[in-house]
Amino acid sequence: MFLLCSFLCVPAFAKTIPGQRPPSIVKAEDYLRTLTTARARFLQTSQDGTQLIGNFYLNRPGKLRFEYDDPVKDFIVADGFFIYFYDAELGEQSNALIGQTLADFLLRPDIRMDGDVLVKNIQRGGGLLQITLAQTADPEAGSLTLGFEENPMRLKKWRVNDAQGMITEVELFQLQTDVALADMLFIYSNPRKLEDHHYNE
Repeated sequence: MFLLCSFLCVPAFAKTIPGQRPPSIVKAEDYLRTLTTARARFLQTSQDGTQLIGNFYLNRPGKLRFEYDDPVKDFIVADGFFIYFYDAELGEQSNALIGQTLADFLLRPDIRMDGDVLVKNIQRGGGLLQITLAQTADPEAGSLTLGFEENPMRLKKWRVNDAQGMITEVELFQLQTDVALADMLFIYSNPRKLEDHHYNE
């Protein structure tokens, strides 16, 4: 979970002047704007080859959740204002304003790959349209590459390359969109407190 948290906690992008807008960028933006609710299985691969799987939930704007399969009890949830990272081993959570994290790019109401985002590269490979983004103010601080299937348009994966050159990739499977999701998925609740409550009962 640390690697995924590192990705989500990369500082949000800074504003700049919009540049040229290739058709593939416009198409990707239009797709992401229509991606309101979604759920999928995900596979997270870290730099050293470690892999974790779990469930991903999205409710735009503002909300998402990552839950890892057993035995990992960590999870990440964004409630529209804050994003929380729960460390089950320590029984502790940390949080940040969504607008101060990279998660803001996917969760903001109007997604645009210009202004506060620099498009570093557009290519097609592995059957995917791959768009690499960076902070306009500091392009060397790291990058985010989004991978899309194109027929039909579908978010398939993203890859983060941080300022230290560490790479984390998350691939989505069985993606379902326009689905009904319970509000409770996007509310942070401390599992340890819930366990203590049930124990005391």
